[in-house]
Amino acid sequence: MAGADRNQRSVRHIVLVAAAMFGFGYLLVPLYNVFCEITGLNGKTGRIEEAEVAASYRPDPSRTVTIQFVASNSAGMPWNFRPAVATMAVHPGQLYATYFVAANHTGRRMVAQAIPSMAPTRAARYFNKTECFCFNQQPLEAGEEKEMPLRFIVDPRLPKDIKTLTLVYSLFEVTGRTASR
Repeated sequence: MAGADRNQRSVRHIVLVAAAMFGFGYLLVPLYNVFCEITGLNGKTGRIEEAEVAASYRPDPSRTVTIQFVASNSAGMPWNFRPAVATMAVHPGQLYATYFVAANHTGRRMVAQAIPSMAPTRAARYFNKTECFCFNQQPLEAGEEKEMPLRFIVDPRLPKDIKTLTLVYSLFEVTGRTASR
């Protein structure tokens, strides 16, 4: 009987370890995203509420920062994807709006997800989006084209030596990997 009890304990321990590993693996991506958003690592930019922006930032009209917008498609993504403007001159602390254009010239409905990154990476924590198409998956019908909004503000605490920020969106197809079919 002692061997059977030991086997049952071993099985319970193995099941608990496997469940813990599964739980950790399941939580790893959300934890990584939170970590990157807090630290600005991996070029992830922040998301804030517009009312929060108006209350917390004062525009600095004496300083101008250039924002470069870049769009790229992942391998095999057939959409046309581009920024409405390639660059903007902005004053830190002031809210700005622009958009990107996506066009699905295929003969089928598709869903995409845009993933942002920022260069230089240390500036990512100072670039805050209040509205972004990257927050949600973007479905487009066959032949559809749409403007996808981006509203942002550059934190006035951006280090003075940073004069240019490059915001890159990479577009990935997620058709069939989403519940919004």
